[in-house]
Amino acid sequence: MVCGALVMSLAACGGSGDASDGARADTNATKAGEKADRAGAGNVDPTRIPDVGDRLQKQIPAESSQVVAVYGEGKDDADATVVLYTKSGSAWKKTRSWEGHNGKKGWTTDHREGDRRSPVGVFTLSDAGGVLADPGAKLPYSRSASFQAPHYWAKSHWHDFDYVIAIDYNRVKGTSPIDPTRPEGQSKGGSIWLHMDHGSGTSACVSLSKSGMEYLLRTLDPARHPVIVMGDKAELKA
Repeated sequence: MVCGALVMSLAACGGSGDASDGARADTNATKAGEKADRAGAGNVDPTRIPDVGDRLQKQIPAESSQVVAVYGEGKDDADATVVLYTKSGSAWKKTRSWEGHNGKKGWTTDHREGDRRSPVGVFTLSDAGGVLADPGAKLPYSRSASFQAPHYWAKSHWHDFDYVIAIDYNRVKGTSPIDPTRPEGQSKGGSIWLHMDHGSGTSACVSLSKSGMEYLLRTLDPARHPVIVMGDKAELKA
């Protein structure tokens, strides 16, 4: 099951949940900021993304000056902190942070279709879209009713895909997030997105509040080569 295209089924990023949507993430914004500060406390080198080890740090393209870092609480945990870092000169600075969620079962370095774990790694961010009209995105934005989560899902999930940003894992860049093409094959999963939060874990995507998604859509700029660095904290540091 995938995280977006109805032609492949939207169930991967939905499932059943009983929590509220992204409003709770906004209410706890201060807590998210505190978590992010703690995450960065162990690394004072301004030329590096905090708490990301050499293995992943080296995968961040030299030309990138926008990084979305997703710090998962644990390997089998669905809670995460999403932080936007912006590079000025050679120094990275934290711009914004939000509470968020990742796969219901946590994280994996070998993502497979249906495992309900988010893939660990560094991925580019090239395309966006959603049910709602373009809020002023700098990334190419595809609006389509095909993003709509099915209404047999719990009501708290109905707006998950109002805004999405495709994470370039097993997909073709330069296409709508709902393009079902998977260059590495169906078994490797796909349609891994940043999307709106429903208050609990996803099937593989990363979720955050509506206001957070709007901010990222208006801020992430193709000219700045944005990427996402994501994983549980232990794996990120490895």
